[in-house]
Amino acid sequence: MTGSDESPSFRLVYVPGVMPDKWVRIWNERQPDVPLALTQVPAGEAVAGRLLDGDADAGLVRLPVDRTVFSAIPLYTEQTVVVVPQDHLVTAVDEVSPEDLSDDIVLHPFDDVLDWENLPGRPALERPATTADAIELVAAGIGVLIVPLSLARLHHRKDLTHRPLKDAPESSVALAWPEDATTDLVEDFIGIVRGRTANSTRGRRPALPEGNPKSGAGRKPVPGESAAGRSASAKPTGKGGQSAGRSGRGAPKGGRRGKPRRRS
Repeated sequence: MTGSDESPSFRLVYVPGVMPDKWVRIWNERQPDVPLALTQVPAGEAVAGRLLDGDADAGLVRLPVDRTVFSAIPLYTEQTVVVVPQDHLVTAVDEVSPEDLSDDIVLHPFDDVLDWENLPGRPALERPATTADAIELVAAGIGVLIVPLSLARLHHRKDLTHRPLKDAPESSVALAWPEDATTDLVEDFIGIVRGRTANSTRGRRPALPEGNPKSGAGRKPVPGESAAGRSASAKPTGKGGQSAGRSGRGAPKGGRRGKPRRRS
């Protein structure tokens, strides 16, 4: 782990749909002297490039990422929904299946984040450039759109609604950063997204101060006890591991020894 004391801020990028507000608030509470610079990456732009070029310290991204160059901590998996006009037939049900969309034109934008093997429904003549463009086409009654729930909420319109889509691919969100750039600030943010408390022993581990009581070096000697005496008293010297001082305690006064007790 490398130091990051000279870094003026912690730079975090995130993809559309991710809501980092809670983590940013906790960061500001715990790191008031280190501002968090938050940047949303435009739809379709590769977050990996920004991280590898050093333009950001970490990113909230959608999986998968290249694990040969990035470290990643999966955070959550989103529900997949279908966005439709308010008067669409599927609004009559609570959950939609891919078969329910067989007669619909299903739009497939170039910035789609779902990994489809077979897209349901009928394909459009042209693919929209972005999810935002596809939303406009849905509002115009040209087709429907399948996205993670967060993107449906991000592009919410009063004339559109959405329903959960079962048996569909899902999108997972993760915290990612270059594997060779795990700084102290990255470790601090990892602790926040994992729900660690401010006093957690994980993450940074400061060295124990000199004379720490746990080391035993700072213990005051008992009056009349020397350092050598302390060391010797801790070691058993009598027969069978019993200390010499203890073995002489049972002798009677005056040096007279009584008869040995008969064992029963």
